[in-house]
Amino acid sequence: MSYPKILTIQDISCVGQCSLTVALPIISACGVETCVLPSAVLSTHTAGFSGYTFRDLTDDMPPVNEHWKKEGIKFDAVYTGYLGSTRQVQYVIDIIKSSKKQGGVVIIDPAMADNGKLYPGFDDDFVAAMRTLCADADYVVPNMTEACLLTGIEYKTEYDEAYVKKIIEALVSLGARNVIFTGISYKKGKNGVVVYENGNYAYYEHEMLSNSCHGTGDIYASAFVGALIRGKSSYDAARIAADYTVECIKATAEEENHWYGAKFEPVLPKLISMINE
Repeated sequence: MSYPKILTIQDISCVGQCSLTVALPIISACGVETCVLPSAVLSTHTAGFSGYTFRDLTDDMPPVNEHWKKEGIKFDAVYTGYLGSTRQVQYVIDIIKSSKKQGGVVIIDPAMADNGKLYPGFDDDFVAAMRTLCADADYVVPNMTEACLLTGIEYKTEYDEAYVKKIIEALVSLGARNVIFTGISYKKGKNGVVVYENGNYAYYEHEMLSNSCHGTGDIYASAFVGALIRGKSSYDAARIAADYTVECIKATAEEENHWYGAKFEPVLPKLISMINE
């Protein structure tokens, strides 16, 4: 795969450093041709802003897919993030089936919840639809809240390895082949990611910063995808994405009142360097 081409399907939040405004530059910086299909257009993201506009693009998806079929357009990988509606999920499944090359990779970030609750506008029907999307994923990249919602396991803020493995096993039972489980902390002051692939578990631990930023899940998932498609192992891709995200959070801490997102742009040279190592 000398020059891979990926499709990413998620929303455009015009302001807020998340979703497509993060995925497109990060994956492109990794050296991967990045094609996009917006699921919705929002004036801002939904965390911390009020009165934001929302344009659902569900009805635009089938015509786009039909045009791609006519042109014979195919992708080496498909990566989905925030989707705009429950009805949209089936269209996304259809697009993956028709536009992914044989042997292509599907990465699903079930971007719908954090800190124990769903994002605004989502409900149990959306969670059920997301389960069907994750059921045929090569990699699913959930945080703890999303993983618990997908599996029906009680959400906890204090847990052990047995609890985490129980959730991963439930995700695999849904149909996901491999799991990149983010935000897993086994000790105070540390955070990390559990990588489950082909029946094997690995854990990459990194420092836990005192400040947090909106959009870091999108930054992480996009960096993981870029590194993976560039040929890194899933563990190395997870490690690179974690280290890059930590650097983005550190850079943001230096900026007063930058509460709505993370300063990922100035740190892109570090990501490129890690990809090229």
